[in-house]
Amino acid sequence: MEKKLLVAVDGSVYSSNTLHYLEQLFANLDDIRLHLLSVITCNPSEAASAWLDEKELMSTLSPEEQKRCAAANKFLHKAIDSFRRNGFKEEQVTTEVKIATANPAAEVLNVARKGLFDALVLGRRGASKLEELIMGSVSSTIFQKCHDVPVWIVDGQVDSRKFLVPVDGSHFTMQAVDHLCFMLKDNPYAEVTLFHSTAMFSQKQDLSVNYCSRFLQPDWCEIHCKDADYYFLAPRQMLINSGFPPERIHRLETKKGMYASRQIVRQALIDDFGTIVMGRRDKEFVKGVFGSVTEKVMAMSVNTAVWVVG
Repeated sequence: MEKKLLVAVDGSVYSSNTLHYLEQLFANLDDIRLHLLSVITCNPSEAASAWLDEKELMSTLSPEEQKRCAAANKFLHKAIDSFRRNGFKEEQVTTEVKIATANPAAEVLNVARKGLFDALVLGRRGASKLEELIMGSVSSTIFQKCHDVPVWIVDGQVDSRKFLVPVDGSHFTMQAVDHLCFMLKDNPYAEVTLFHSTAMFSQKQDLSVNYCSRFLQPDWCEIHCKDADYYFLAPRQMLINSGFPPERIHRLETKKGMYASRQIVRQALIDDFGTIVMGRRDKEFVKGVFGSVTEKVMAMSVNTAVWVVG
């Protein structure tokens, strides 16, 4: 099956970092499709925005907005050339400049959902957590609001093809690994390390046989559900079943530190992991006293891509 990624770009160095990450990870693979989307916001009159379509809105743009559209198109043309030089075929990359009267994050989410994309990819501007709270950011808004499409957020330039996958036996882990299996099928570059931190505020979760059976054969789940390291075995078996080579699947466990989120980020830095893949709880779940591990990993990660599933 083809893998469809929606890549939100704005012509900045952060977008260039995102495209570089995708070039590194998917070069010379035929089953990947990228749609590069640039959203230009405009401020037409209330009457105009109510009845003009997007093409007609284009003609109402101010000189400054037209300049931004031209810059977006120029950036997209350069991106296509770069992808072609790095092993992508012409039909694998499409582009779109979209005029929006609303928040750009809302427009990106709308396109992601309507297009049935397998993931939404965007760069992070590197703003501090305080700056994001005060000013807001597209990546922060999408991270908070998008629970139905996996979100990949790329911070800085990422060259490593090594994946760090925190596992704790929860069904959130299984969802994340299922997404990883699909995206890395037939990928000759990636290596995956399944990681568990027994830090003070982290726990292994109970994974029911019924939920395990959504991803693995019921008889396998019945046999292994009592194993002490079930939380390692199940994700490993899912990867193997998807065709991922066993020799490129590794296991790592640590007891250092107090907080799982810090251990995940620390491990990614020490061992040069380019991508962290995490599941997160359903949005209706109440967060614990110490907040979401996924949110903390997102806030602390530097020069790393974080895939958030769920």
